[in-house]
Amino acid sequence: MTAWTSEELNKIGSAEELQIASLRKDGSLRSMRIIWVVRLGDDLYVRSVNGRTSDWFCGVQTRHEGRICVGGVDKDVAFVEVSDADINDQIDAAYADKYRRYASIISSINDPKARAATIKLVPRATGT
Repeated sequence: MTAWTSEELNKIGSAEELQIASLRKDGSLRSMRIIWVVRLGDDLYVRSVNGRTSDWFCGVQTRHEGRICVGGVDKDVAFVEVSDADINDQIDAAYADKYRRYASIISSINDPKARAATIKLVPRATGT
């Protein structure tokens, strides 16, 4: 695995949305989905508002690898599940701050079902 560059963190962290796709067992990409993303320090996180049973989240469970595209950044990533309550509290606050203009949706992205489907995006070298 590699680290995010400052430029990637800034572009992805400030983006309204990103496109995400997980890898199938055969290594092909599933269809891209559009989701929200937040940045905490040098880490990037996404959540499934529909929880662990959403199609895209179930796809993530196959290989825990995929690709994101946003703001000119196309990056292969590993998907690392997050269950730490303190980190999830910080992610809640980041979602509430970044997407405050969508106040009616914030409660959904920060509810227990969505928190249980929190993924840290970790960059990985192409072809690994």
